[in-house]
Amino acid sequence: MTRILVVEDEAAIARALEDDFRAQGYDVEQASDGRIAFEKARTGAFDLVVLDVMLPGKDGFDVCRDLRRGGTRTPILMLTAKTHEAEKVLGLELGADDYVTKPYSRRELQARVKALLRRSAGDVPETCRFGDVEIDFARGEVRRSGGIVEVTPLEFRVLTAFARRQGRVLTRQMLLDEAWGHDIFVTERVVDNQVNNLRKKIEPDPAHPKYLVTVAGQGYRLDTSE
Repeated sequence: MTRILVVEDEAAIARALEDDFRAQGYDVEQASDGRIAFEKARTGAFDLVVLDVMLPGKDGFDVCRDLRRGGTRTPILMLTAKTHEAEKVLGLELGADDYVTKPYSRRELQARVKALLRRSAGDVPETCRFGDVEIDFARGEVRRSGGIVEVTPLEFRVLTAFARRQGRVLTRQMLLDEAWGHDIFVTERVVDNQVNNLRKKIEPDPAHPKYLVTVAGQGYRLDTSE
């Protein structure tokens, strides 16, 4: 059974979330404190963490950041009453997979939860190898010549998007939708910056990329053929 950890300090909201998720057939556990939530989530025993930002003990941003730093790859859906775009982007950069702003509709939340669960159980290979690079999706690691390459959670999501569609051209908008989310408004130039950062970390010659190839007028393609 799919297990969801609901992290919410407002008892009425937490109860409503639990009732709704259980009605959909999910197994649900609750935490109302950030420190407790971190300890529960780091075990990896959950398929999804629904994480409120404003929490006692340790706020949602800190919980998300520390989970990702510790190697936990469980999908994280953040909930917040804050509406500033910069805070949504911060959550995603720290490693959240999606973001819902309160007040939200039950249908929207249900749809986002299902999308995240589908994505995490989707057709991403356990590993992807090309040249001296290995992407380990199970461990959330990138290795080069056997050594760990430090990548941000956002960079890892971009690599995951490429790995899902090896050899296919991904437009900048497709990458934005996949790695940042549909309701985050950032310029397409941000995609270029992330791809350039990744090239510096995985390409033999970043100035003349061999793997993350630019397709003029369209976008980018992950070329793993030798």
